Parts: sequence; structure tokens; C-alpha cells
Amino acid sequence: MELTEPTVWSTDRLELGEGLRWVDDRLVLVDLLAGRLLETDGDAPTPLRELRRLDVPLGAVAPVLDRPGEWLAAAGTGVRVLPAIGDPRPVADLVGDAPEPTRMNDAVADPHGRFWAGSMTYAMAPGGGTLFRLTPGAEPVPAVTGLTIPNGPAFDASGTTMYLADTPLGQIDRFTVDPGTGALHGREPFLRLSPADGGPDGMTLDAADHLWIALWGGSAVRRYRPDGTLDREIRLPAKQPAGICLGGPDLRRLFIGTARVGLDVAGPQDGALLAVDVEVPGLPAARAAAPIG
Repeated sequence: MELTEPTVWSTDRLELGEGLRWVDDRLVLVDLLAGRLLETDGDAPTPLRELRRLDVPLGAVAPVLDRPGEWLAAAGTGVRVLPAIGDPRPVADLVGDAPEPTRMNDAVADPHGRFWAGSMTYAMAPGGGTLFRLTPGAEPVPAVTGLTIPNGPAFDASGTTMYLADTPLGQIDRFTVDPGTGALHGREPFLRLSPADGGPDGMTLDAADHLWIALWGGSAVRRYRPDGTLDREIRLPAKQPAGICLGGPDLRRLFIGTARVGLDVAGPQDGALLAVDVEVPGLPAARAAAPIG
């Protein structure tokens, strides 16, 4: 089936559909505040299947290299392993001692196996968010500080370029990444959006190094060229697109998670999982190196 317009992909309606990944020929996503890890198929709309339910918010997961069915998860105030069988195991508590109540938000593995996870305060305090870098065998590193609500990051295929959004500020910055150490250099403004555009939330790069962005509050997703100019906008029947990834047949199906949380009156498609086909394929989901222990 060819999807020329945004199509509702499930009868489910999520509170906050985030952290979309295409892994092992299926779509994986979270209902963030509900702590639910979900999956569905990419060939035809089907109900979401629950893989895990945690008692803390679940920001996003990455598949673990060479451990089928295992996930590294930004959850609660830190990072946990979700094994294929058995209870979650703690890896690092990153913000449990923060001065304000704080939780993990978006997260992703880079092509070199490192895991990057952002935090935010529940009050969305300016400067209260941090992007952490986790490398097996090393202490977690606060790689970018002074953020409000970090979203992404998104990496190119080589893992040497990273895009990071700060949603309430309407900002996306671009960094150069040292492939050996993960150190960040050369931070530069990539995109500055007005409140009327919506806030940049989930992001993904395609095979042509163009950046797809979900615009929270903007009822749209956009594709930007590497020079920061707008290439395409797709309008959506949901107000708060939050997570985004390319998957499905030939990695050309753009999946968009949306949210109902915070809306005074939710429309019929708010909180829906949406899908539309695009011309340029995405990149395979990166896998996180297995944590030590």
C-alpha cells in the first residue's frame, strides 16, 4: 500500500507518543508518561502491542547490540536495561539528586554504540535540562548543559554530525562529533523557529542528510536541507506531533507519534500514530553497545 497522505496507523490513542524507532522490521515507540514500550507492524495498520510497562516515565529506547530483545532505556531519573526476560536493571541514575523534580526525556544510540539521553525538569525550568553521553566502561558525561527540554539528538550515518533540539526555545543546534570519543565540537545554530511554527521535538535524518522534524503544537512535520532551508512540510490532523522515524518498506515510511497530553480539547486524531510515505529512505536504527555488567 502506498500512503500519499498522512494515515492513521492504529486505533490506539496515546498520551504522549514518542521515541519512535524502526528495529528488526517493526516499529517501536513509547507512551512516555505512562511508561509503556509498544510495537506495531509497518506493512499495514494494526493495534499497538505492549512489550513493557514501567512504573516510571519511559523516554525512549535503543536496541542493544548482539542482544536480541534487549533495550537500553532512558527511564525515570536515569538509564536502565530492559532485558528480553526478567526485570529491568539500573545502569546509571543521572538526575535523581537534581534540585528540582527531573526526569529523562528523549534518547538515542549513535552509530558508534554510545547512548545519548536528555533530561528535563517537570516544571520545564529554563536551563534545567542536560544531554548525557553514556559509553560502556566510562562514567556518564553531561555533554550539553543549560537546556530546557532537549529532544533528539539525531545523528548522520557516520555519527560525526549531531542535531539537538531545545523544544520551548524553538532551537536546533548542530555539533561535530569525535567518532572515537564522542566529544562534541563546533556547536552552531542550525534552525531557529518562531512559536507560530511549533516547537522542534522528535527528529531523524534520512539517507540524503536531510533532517525531518516533528513540530510540537504546529500540526506538521518538516524536512530541512543540510543548509537549514525548508524542503517540505506535511500538515497533520494532530496538534502535537512528538516522535518521528523512517521505517517500513525500504525505510520510506515516515511514522509520526502524536500526543493528547495538555490539550484542553483533544481532536479525534490527537494521540494517534500516523504514517505517510516519502521518497528518500531513512537510516537504520543505531544499536547501543551492551553496558558493562
